[in-house]
Amino acid sequence: MPEMQVNMVAFVAIVGMAVGTYFTRIGGYWLVSRVDLSPRFQAWLSYVPGAILVSLIVPELAKGGPAKWGAALAALVVAWRSGNILYAMLAGIGIVLLLRHLPMAA
Repeated sequence: MPEMQVNMVAFVAIVGMAVGTYFTRIGGYWLVSRVDLSPRFQAWLSYVPGAILVSLIVPELAKGGPAKWGAALAALVVAWRSGNILYAMLAGIGIVLLLRHLPMAA
């Protein structure tokens, strides 16, 4: 078995980024706990995760083909009908795999 060597520059960079990410998140929680948020601002914050998700998915769908479009539609319908995100993800994965193996969708 070959001996594994650790590149210290890469290791320090990874640890530094992890610490920076942690303090950024915890700092946000700390800051929000010190400020009185209006109901309007709280409502706006509740939409941020969905907006980020959409900003990640839409570009993929725009450059995707029929397999990705079918999977997105299936996931959307399953999420709407069942209210279960796990089922929606499984449906999307299943449909994209199925459609990628059909000759016309490749």
